[in-house]
Amino acid sequence: MDLNKQTVKALLGVACGSIAFAAALLHLSTVAGAVVWLLGILAPLLLGCAIAFILNVPMRGLERYLFPHAKKAEKLRRPLALVLTIAAVAAVLALAAMVIVPGVEEAVTSIAAQAPQAFARLQESAVRFQEYLPALTEQIESLSIDWQSLSKKAIELAQSWGRGLLVSGSGLVSGIVSGVTTFFIGFIFALYILLQKEKLARQGRQLCYAFLPETAADQVLDVLRLSEKTFSNFLSGQCLEAVILGTMFVLAMSILRFPYALLVGVLIALTALIPIVGAFIGCAVGALLMLVNDPWQALWFIVLFLVLQQIEGNLIYPHVVGSSVGLPSIWVLAAVTVGGSLMGIVGMLLFIPLCSVLYALLRRLVYTRLRAKNIPSRKWRQPPQT
Repeated sequence: MDLNKQTVKALLGVACGSIAFAAALLHLSTVAGAVVWLLGILAPLLLGCAIAFILNVPMRGLERYLFPHAKKAEKLRRPLALVLTIAAVAAVLALAAMVIVPGVEEAVTSIAAQAPQAFARLQESAVRFQEYLPALTEQIESLSIDWQSLSKKAIELAQSWGRGLLVSGSGLVSGIVSGVTTFFIGFIFALYILLQKEKLARQGRQLCYAFLPETAADQVLDVLRLSEKTFSNFLSGQCLEAVILGTMFVLAMSILRFPYALLVGVLIALTALIPIVGAFIGCAVGALLMLVNDPWQALWFIVLFLVLQQIEGNLIYPHVVGSSVGLPSIWVLAAVTVGGSLMGIVGMLLFIPLCSVLYALLRRLVYTRLRAKNIPSRKWRQPPQT
């Protein structure tokens, strides 16, 4: 081996990297604390990048259709598209709140009013089984609930919680103020990103080519373009799939005369943004709302949910979301499982497009190596005959 400058630099780089990695492993808690501290400082900027990425998907579509042939309006196109995007997102959230808040209030009031009657019906039904469960008859008949006493205890418990909140009020208020401040700074940062995204992209490319070899810079930018395309397609497909599923539930529940059709449909549409498992959260809430009213109705609602979920999972989701990210169903499930275990709901949202990017890169690498080795396609397209 010739010990020229390039070789010496490479060896020094490997040695320094190995030493740094070993030191990080020996002081893992310190490194983790430093990472948490750094993420806390960068939280507004990271939130702003996330908001900008989400808003850029509909904003980019609006820019294509706003004054496409008017050169004089080019300077107004982007600010107008940004304002319309923010207004549309705010309108969707406001409409969802207008449906959910009164619906939940009405449902809670109905449940509270019917809870004593529901318990009495449950007690009567249990007594009917006395011939099968004679040992429990006396306990069932003597079982009673003093609802006034229970309400008094609930009020006392709420007052106790209220005093606890007042004691820790300073921490709660500071947390709320910190969260609002972080969101506000992140939102302003997102606006700057969206208004100057071409300039920021050009500066990023300049940094890549300035500090990386040209081949490495090309590969980095190619991966970033693939990631941006995959994440954008996933976001668009997931939102469209959630709207379709929510609409299906509203129509089906209205036709079958289920209560809370609009409320349950909106809840399922919102929770369906969480891949695979999100809609089941909406199902649990809907079944709980109907359970006190009519247990059989709640059971039929679960049956309806399973039917619509099969239609959505087998027909809609693979075509709308699966095709948009190019990831087979088995890997979608694996990505949701691993992401949920590591990072919860955020992990579920991130790991599907992330795994899709890794899947595309691995597929490209495999095909490149197969072509380099001149392996005939008949050897890997079909299994050997036995």
